[in-house]
Amino acid sequence: MIQPAHGGNLVWAARLVGCSPSAILDFSASISPLGPPHSILTAIKSQLANIKNYPDPSYSELRLALSHFHKLHPDWILPGNGSAELLTLLGREFAELTGTILITPAFGDYYRTLKSYNANFQEICLFEENEKVKSKSRRGKGEKDIYLISTPMGQQAKLPHSINTHTCGLLINNPHNPTGGLFMRETIIPCLEKFSLVVIDEAFMNFLCPEEEQSLISWVHKYPNLVILRSLTKFYSLPGLRLGYAITNPQRLKRWGLWRDPWPVNTLAEVAGIKAIQDIHFQEKTWAWLKPTKWELFQGLEGIDGLQPLPSTTNFLLVKSQFSVAKLQFQLLQQHQILIRDCLSFPQLGDHFFRVAVRTSGDNNYLLSALRQIMHTL
Repeated sequence: MIQPAHGGNLVWAARLVGCSPSAILDFSASISPLGPPHSILTAIKSQLANIKNYPDPSYSELRLALSHFHKLHPDWILPGNGSAELLTLLGREFAELTGTILITPAFGDYYRTLKSYNANFQEICLFEENEKVKSKSRRGKGEKDIYLISTPMGQQAKLPHSINTHTCGLLINNPHNPTGGLFMRETIIPCLEKFSLVVIDEAFMNFLCPEEEQSLISWVHKYPNLVILRSLTKFYSLPGLRLGYAITNPQRLKRWGLWRDPWPVNTLAEVAGIKAIQDIHFQEKTWAWLKPTKWELFQGLEGIDGLQPLPSTTNFLLVKSQFSVAKLQFQLLQQHQILIRDCLSFPQLGDHFFRVAVRTSGDNNYLLSALRQIMHTL
């Protein structure tokens, strides 16, 4: 069977070990275990009769709710069929540029959207051990190094001098997936002056409480070259509904409207999105739950010989393993029906890293117990 490129593929995992998908404890998809909130489920049930009608093609109620939430005019917001659809629209824009800088390791869907339109792109890796990109350019006399951003790992990503940033794009996610690190706002803002197009995927930003987040949404008015992507899938546990949105200059969104299929967001997803961002209680509950639960999981992983978790600002942990993750993943599935996310789809990480979502304390303790048993035998 083909190895899945994304987490959450329970059908693949179940076939691999011969069990029901419902029997698998899924740590591979970074979805909150607290949702969907009751307010969303109630709203969805109330709209079931409306599935006989087409959705509002302008999604005016959802855009209005999002505009209140982010304190923006609705014209600056475009809902999409998950952030994946919006990334596909961005692929056409990246293809019109001379090139795009992709910060790696990177979410696999970025490669899909760039390759779909044959966009030129160059990878810049966050890790010190990958010096291939950094050593390509030779600095001329009197030239200074151009640092792109300070990375979540405490290093800096350096741009090759051959790149004309004013004709290039930049694609980055913040918080960073898969490391879980957070780029500070002030390290990204200089890029808005350098690049023709800057796309920041903030799919996991809502896991940070407002005083900690580093969103650049408030900067879209000043920089027409800035695009912010947001997802409602992970925080509110709605992957089956597929709902995300873009925030950027209205002229760009009008252009996208000419490219996309009609009615990309369904009626149930629209009402779910409206209720989700209005559920302040659920948001506060999630922030209060995540920090201590994540810390307990981090400490548990750190205490297992052969594993080294990385600090994370979001609802998942990247873990380095001394042993093959492919073997570890299979044994967890076969012996305990636990699915972890391997990192084979991240070329910079390979078979010695895996990612786990933060789940309930009971689930996390079950994972830790299973890992201790298996790691002892490897």
